[in-house]
Amino acid sequence: MDADLVALAEAHGVATWFENSQRQRQDVPEATVVAVLGLLGVDASSAEAVRAALAEVREPGLPGTVVVRTGATYALPGPATITLEDGSTVEAAAGVPGDLPLGWHTLRTADAEATLVVVPERLPEAPEAWGWMLQLYALHSAGSWGMGDLGDLREFAGWAAADGAGLVLLNPLHAITPTLPVPSSPYSPSSRRFANPLYLRIADTAAYQRADEPLRANVDALAGAARPGGDLIDYTAVWQAKRAALELLWPLAGEVDLASDPGLTDFATFCALAETHGPDWHTWPEELRRPGPAARAAANADRVAFHAWLQHLLDEQLAAATAAADGMSVGVVLDLAVGIDPSGADGWLLQDVLAEGVHAGAPPDAFNQLGQDWGLACWRPDRLAATGYAAYRDMLRRLLRRAGGIRVDHVAQLWRLWWVPPGMASTEGTYVRYDPDAMLGILALEAHRAGAVVVGEDLGTVLPVVTKGLQDQNMLGSAVLWFTKTDDGEYVASADYPRNALASISTHDLPTASGFLTGEHVTVRAELNQLAGPVEQERARADADRAELIELLRGEKLLAEDATNADIVVAMHAFLRNTPCRLVTASLYDVLDEVRQPNLPGTTDEYPNWRIPLPASLEEIQTDPRVRRIVGVLNATKGAA
Repeated sequence: MDADLVALAEAHGVATWFENSQRQRQDVPEATVVAVLGLLGVDASSAEAVRAALAEVREPGLPGTVVVRTGATYALPGPATITLEDGSTVEAAAGVPGDLPLGWHTLRTADAEATLVVVPERLPEAPEAWGWMLQLYALHSAGSWGMGDLGDLREFAGWAAADGAGLVLLNPLHAITPTLPVPSSPYSPSSRRFANPLYLRIADTAAYQRADEPLRANVDALAGAARPGGDLIDYTAVWQAKRAALELLWPLAGEVDLASDPGLTDFATFCALAETHGPDWHTWPEELRRPGPAARAAANADRVAFHAWLQHLLDEQLAAATAAADGMSVGVVLDLAVGIDPSGADGWLLQDVLAEGVHAGAPPDAFNQLGQDWGLACWRPDRLAATGYAAYRDMLRRLLRRAGGIRVDHVAQLWRLWWVPPGMASTEGTYVRYDPDAMLGILALEAHRAGAVVVGEDLGTVLPVVTKGLQDQNMLGSAVLWFTKTDDGEYVASADYPRNALASISTHDLPTASGFLTGEHVTVRAELNQLAGPVEQERARADADRAELIELLRGEKLLAEDATNADIVVAMHAFLRNTPCRLVTASLYDVLDEVRQPNLPGTTDEYPNWRIPLPASLEEIQTDPRVRRIVGVLNATKGAA
């Protein structure tokens, strides 16, 4: 690649090569580099354009955002005035002083203004605890309608806390666009700042409690429509039934405050417009494609209030669920998805800080050999810095209001993200660099203020700087049994697991325990043409992997020679208990012997992603002998056989 183009790409944080999952150098196609630079507003379409763009690259003055750790200083080109969060001012003669309080401040020099963020040096150490990884939608009970809801979470959290659990880690509860059909994936949300009304427990709303008996009967009659039959969750049927019930209860809602939370009102405005014009704002009338006075005027005021009401209900019910977890050392841990559906609410509301047409994804790796295009919008790093990271801050604050912790999916996104330019395949993408001091520091600040634990999903092709960065901040990484191996591919002994980590057998994107033991993950990928090599080769590799794991468990005195698959699953949990990891989690999919994994990356309708319910109800789970056995194992002293 031309040296000038390489220099220009480097200046704007665009990778021209990367290290693949085999730790080999892989060059990025020139067309990709040119396309990504264009999406960052840099013309690299010709040699002349590249030279001109390079000439414009100069030593930066005061950046749009300055992030410093508490106690650190920051050199400035001259005197400045710092306006603190509380409105007081500090005069800085030659640099940012090291004694400023944590928070969001404003820095003004003679010719520039910037957001100044003072972040903690590190978070407090996370407690030691075990808990449950729960796909909430998969839970079901006598009181829920076709999928798990916040009422189920409240009951589950109270039961788990009484059993000694210290946390419940959930799938993302992010908002959908409230139109039909409803997409299944919780990782392709309309908004990461608001919650999904499908998780509402209708009978727990104040309006339902106030309703007379005939109205309650009409509402209750809709529950059956949310369970249309079959063994998979039907999100569209659930939303149709719950929306109809909520419409019946809406006259009893009372007045809805639309003035105190402009962000919520903007989101509710999008929902009202989507009901009229469709779920993709790109297809709306031209004058409505940007938020503003025209959009607000066009939205039906009653529908705006209705959707704001739903978010108030969700906040109340999530607060009740987290209150049920008050006895836990961590509590409810919410999951932050990598990105959002570009056609949804945040795509519309935050379009000025998103890269137009770009999809986030991942290069090929061992489990996803064809690469991944997640179809998600990406932050523009330059626009985030220019706007003081306000959109990022607001998202974190809203999530952390009702959480004892936050799990950041694909936490490497705080350092770099695989961009797939419009019209290109996932294998033709490249990494774009973000400012980790800002992204990680702001996350630490908001988590510190919320008293929350941070877990980063640092699996796959992750640079060592990511794991080190998490450790330096006392944030936890992820230690997954399937992935925790030496450079030679051997399983790591329990004693050698990292301390600052959340340990689990699997994740939502990987085989369940029973799926791993029976080879289901090979069978299903072969049936769906998801393998890059011969199926026999993949089966042989899976058989060898299983044999090596069993040998490891036997070597740690956790498994007898005549063990059944059920015994192996118990031994896996005992192995995790024996690790030094601060947090250890069990998944009900593993404990209840479900062979199907929740999600099969690289598929959409070919596989029932995110629609597989647990094979037992909430009422059954609490007394299931398999669950009781795992609870006993996880409550046992580390090192117990």
